[in-house]
Amino acid sequence: MDTKQFERGPDLPPPITEIGAIGWLRRNLFSSWLNSLLTVVVAYLLWLMLPPLIDWALISSDWTGTSREDCTSDGACWVFVSVRFNQFMYGFYPEAQQWRIDLIYGTLFLLMIPLFLKAFPWKTWLGGFIIFVYPFIAYGFLDGAWFGFEVIETTKWGGLSLTLILAGIGCVAALPLGILLALGRRATDMPIVKAVCVVFIEFWRGVPLITVLFMSSVMLPLFLPEGVTFDKLMRALIGITLFQSAYMAEVVRGGLQAIPKGQYEAADALGLGYWKKTALIIMPQALKIVIPGIVNTFIALIKDTTLVLIIGLFELLGMIQNALNDPNWLGFSTEGYAFTAMVFWIICFSLSRYSMHIERKLHTGHKR
Repeated sequence: MDTKQFERGPDLPPPITEIGAIGWLRRNLFSSWLNSLLTVVVAYLLWLMLPPLIDWALISSDWTGTSREDCTSDGACWVFVSVRFNQFMYGFYPEAQQWRIDLIYGTLFLLMIPLFLKAFPWKTWLGGFIIFVYPFIAYGFLDGAWFGFEVIETTKWGGLSLTLILAGIGCVAALPLGILLALGRRATDMPIVKAVCVVFIEFWRGVPLITVLFMSSVMLPLFLPEGVTFDKLMRALIGITLFQSAYMAEVVRGGLQAIPKGQYEAADALGLGYWKKTALIIMPQALKIVIPGIVNTFIALIKDTTLVLIIGLFELLGMIQNALNDPNWLGFSTEGYAFTAMVFWIICFSLSRYSMHIERKLHTGHKR
């Protein structure tokens, strides 16, 4: 018998078995000399940066007042944000009519609560109503003409409410269109459909969003018949949707390519047609695989809504910049941009965490 196979291998460090905080620190922060060095360096940098930042933002800051004269400390002047907060949320929407925005978003929040309840029986119908019907009701309510309210032009919509409208409608509209484009690009038995989808996707992916917005706002009206006009917000939404659907199509196509060929063969063996096979077997698995990519695309869209400032729509960042042009608040750009960054971080981080929850919920044991 060959005894070499029983020879002792190289000595390995004993496994770390401590439990609790000490064990977590050793496993994650001090598991090797390089990891320990990086931990010490990062801790030193945080010690240098965090105390001054906390002192500026919280301890030495000014929170109450009505003008810049109330900012007497060396810290942040959050008075600027508190005075302009209403405008940052609602834009130029008349103050007496802002209850309409509150009602629309409050109703949407209440309608979405049952979707998170496991025992709710009509999730499909409620979800369809929220996606396909409620946006038109909300638009009519905010515009006012359909319900007999005071008509508020979309040029007066702005702030965070406009950011959520652009991002929400863009995401909802881009996903189904992106799915159809992805299916069309993979339709090898329909070369014309495939060619159209390929040209559409590559064209929109090759053009910056800022160019799309500029074309939709400035150039498109030049090609329309005389007397035919589109609302500026509607043109922006169409441009954002078409642009985002091209990126969504590539994300979904990646999920479709990840599906094993056996799944297609099994669906064919069951006698399912193309649409039933796609809707019941292929697409649910593909969408589950690309949840991180879909959410990443949504997050990118939320941040890209700031580009609508170029066509005269003042979303949250646009309202911040507009407020900074006020001579009474010159020099407080840091506070304004910090507030904007915090709002966007909360929205994007929440989406990221929710996507991780969905991934864990839909995990079926195929994780590598």
